Amino acid sequence: MLKIERIPTGTIQENCYLIYNETSLLIIDPGAEAKKITEMIEKTDTTPVAILLTHTHYDHIGAVEELRHHYSIPVYVSPLEQDWLSNPILNLSGLGRHDDIADIIVQPADIEFELIDYDLGGIRFSVVPTPGHSIGSVSFIFDDFVVTGDALFKGSIGRTDLHTGDMQQLLHSITTYLFTLPDEFPAYPGHGDATTIEHEKKTNPFFN
Repeated sequence: MLKIERIPTGTIQENCYLIYNETSLLIIDPGAEAKKITEMIEKTDTTPVAILLTHTHYDHIGAVEELRHHYSIPVYVSPLEQDWLSNPILNLSGLGRHDDIADIIVQPADIEFELIDYDLGGIRFSVVPTPGHSIGSVSFIFDDFVVTGDALFKGSIGRTDLHTGDMQQLLHSITTYLFTLPDEFPAYPGHGDATTIEHEKKTNPFFN
């Protein structure tokens, strides 16, 4: 039985998730506050095996370097956003409206996702493309829940006014890859509270 812990990080409270079984743990979107994340990992008494990124906007990658070196684990990212990790303009940390934060430069990810099933440390999941918020956005489907990044939120969807954003593409991504999941599936977004697929199909204003 997989367990999931949500850790809100940084000034805009991005959700980092820890997904773990009895022995192994995945870190998803470590946005900031590496110490806070490592303290939570220690409480699980498991071994981190990888860092998975839903996409590479600055608020999802700020603690990647510290954690990858601390645990000596690989980072996974979409090939469409590999270059964004080291480019503060593309990962948005270097834009003028973010003068309050330092430019974030992350070394290249070790592994580029394929749209396939993975088994890392006995934790199985599928990677599906959910672009529209950004071109390389992906979601992770586990046995009985999904992590949606900034594609689908409780009562909303990701913003599409950023570089490579596309409203119609995002709506298509959600209906094709997320709304086809079982209704009872919890959906864990990149910001805010968890929801369920059924709740969003019935009440999300972008689809009703």
